Order: sequence, then structure tokens, then C-alpha cells
Amino acid sequence: MKVSFFNLERQYQELQPEMEQQVLECLRACAFIEGPAVKTLEASLENYLGVKYAITCGNGTDALKLALRACRVKPGDEVITSPFTFFASAEAIAAVGAIPVFVDIDPVTLNLDANRIEAAITSKTSAILPIEIFGMPADMDEIANIAKLHGLRVIEDSCQTIGAEYHGKKAGTLGDAGCFSFYPTKNLAAYGDGGMIVTDDEEIATLCRAYKSHGNGKNGAKAAGLLGLAFDDPEANVQGKSDGLYDPYKYFNYLVGDNSRLDTVQASILQVKLKHLDEYNAKRAENARRYNEGLKDLPLRLPPLALPGIRQCWHQYAILSPEKPALIDYLAASGIGTGAFYPVPLHLQKVFQPLGYHEGDLPMAEMACKQSVCLPIYPELSLEETDYIIQTIHTFYHKG
Repeated sequence: MKVSFFNLERQYQELQPEMEQQVLECLRACAFIEGPAVKTLEASLENYLGVKYAITCGNGTDALKLALRACRVKPGDEVITSPFTFFASAEAIAAVGAIPVFVDIDPVTLNLDANRIEAAITSKTSAILPIEIFGMPADMDEIANIAKLHGLRVIEDSCQTIGAEYHGKKAGTLGDAGCFSFYPTKNLAAYGDGGMIVTDDEEIATLCRAYKSHGNGKNGAKAAGLLGLAFDDPEANVQGKSDGLYDPYKYFNYLVGDNSRLDTVQASILQVKLKHLDEYNAKRAENARRYNEGLKDLPLRLPPLALPGIRQCWHQYAILSPEKPALIDYLAASGIGTGAFYPVPLHLQKVFQPLGYHEGDLPMAEMACKQSVCLPIYPELSLEETDYIIQTIHTFYHKG
């Protein structure tokens, strides 16, 4: 049997009629950038997540950069974050001129260990950026308490946790801002790149909207005012009217921003998939339950199925195995795809060598990188496929 690590075709086939109808309507409307479907999606996500503002953007990395800037993180500031994640999290910190400060992870959740944060705070620290890895919400109560005590901003990297919950609130809504990715392999996935920032803070929302679109127009002028910069009313200078394609306001710029907009076709696709998100996450959770039951007697570290107040969305199902390389090879030879997330902890990536970290500095993250193996968990996975994966792992451990 062959079982791929991801399978995007099955979900597409299931949703094909509605999906293609929505895309066709976008094509016929010819409103490809910031079209009506974008505003509809933002409103739907505000309602789903229970936030005041959802600001879509080009991708998850941009969401992090925009949120950091909107939270007034400046060049030279320090931002505390996790070393066990995809590079984009720390890359976004560096991209705004700040310095990532890596803190080791919790051995159970594999998220940033909240008990280690205060020891890393200095006079240069301006924010905490917890990573919610593999669909597991971070310890946001403790992180929020530390941030409040020290006057720090909290930017939640929820790129892997859409639909997860922390004590009754959706992941991504518990800090000053939350960031999401709609990359094609995410739980809520576009057919291309896409991202989003959410917040209840009107100032952060205004700044994010300005920064994502060249700092222009009425929103750019408002953002400039929030930053104490000189600005004038674009109404006094603009000539012509917006007609859906032409926007005369975009030629009046008040901030140096970026070009990071979610296109309308992707928004229409996400709107269709959003209606199925809770159902898909429940199927992922059932797959995780089956894995934990089937693998419980093996010498593996299995992810926790239940923690107090936590509902995971199971973006990945990650086991820790000291035999990682051999296990991955054996599964591959048996036709089973896996993900080796992540082979190198961020504090040991070559680009961050100037920060002065060495092997052994963050032992839990280093161990997780050496041992983590992610198994297929997408919602369309069949019972026969999960049984085959479980059986193959048992065969690996008993083959000697």
C-alpha cells in the first residue's frame, strides 16, 4: 500500500463542484485583488474566531512581519521565541530588524516553555512570539501574565493552529495579535499562498492594513497619524473615483509598507473550506486517537491527546523516536510518506550563528529535532491506511 504524507487531491474532489463554481464567479467578476470575496472571508473569520478584526495578507510569513511592525517592534529590539519551528517565525523577527532570542521548549507540548521566558527578558525585549506547534495551543495564560508584568507585546504564531482552542477561546486570539497561514498543506488551506492577522486592537488592525498595502490611501493616512507622522487628508487631493479596478487613493502614500494582499480567488476557495474546518479538524483528531491507541505499547513518545482546557487541531501528528532516520527510511520503503519536522533547530541554523548559540544550549529543542517524525494525518486518510501505518511501525520495532 502507498500512503502519501499529504494528499490534496481527495479534498479537492470532495469540494470540487462548489469550489469551481466560486472560482468561476470570481473570474467572471474580474475583481482579482481585494475583491468582494476577500471582505466576505475576513468577516467570516472574524465571526469564526471571535475577534474584532481579521486582516488577510499574502502569506503567513508576511502576517508575522506585519504584526511585529504593527506592535511597534523596532530594529534592535529583542523578541523571545521558540527554536522548534519553521524558519519563517524567526525570519520575520530578523526581517523587521529585531533579534530573535530563543528559549527552550516544553517536553510535553513542544511549545515555548513559559517557565523559561522570564530568564531571557532584558531591557531590549519588546515582545514574545510563541509558536503553537503542530496544532497545539501555547500556554497563553502564563505568557500573557509575564508580558503584562514586563510591558511586552505578544504576537501569537498560530500558523498551524486554526480551529484549536485554549480554555474556550480560539488559538490566535489570545495575544495582542495572532498570525495564520493558508499554505496549501494547512488545516484551512488555499490553492496558493495566503495569510492573516487577527486582533481586537483597532490600532494594530489599522497599521496592519496600511503596512500590507504600500502605506497608502485613507488607511495609510490614519496609520501615519497613529505613528505621529505628518499627513494630510487624501480626500483633498484625490481625483477620480474608485470603480473596483481603479483606486485613485492608492497613489497617496504615507508609510513605507509592503505589497501583501490575499487575492480574491484564494479568498473564495477559503470561504468554501471554512465551512468544513471543524469537521476536518475532528477527523484529524480521530486519526490521532487511532495512532495513540495503536502505538501506545511501543518505545515512542506520543503526543498528548488531552490536556486541561486544550483542544488541538492536529495540524501534524508528531512522534519522537530515537531511531528517527531508520524509522523514516523503513516507512518510505513501505510506501508511507513522513515529515521530518524539523531537522535543524533555529538557534543552530547557519544564518543565526552570529547570535552565539551552540549545540547543547537548548537541549529539549535539539532532541525534538533529532527524534520528531510526523505521520500522515490529513482528514481524508482512510481507516485502512492508518491501520497499515500502525502495523508497519510495529513491524519496524519487532523486526529484530
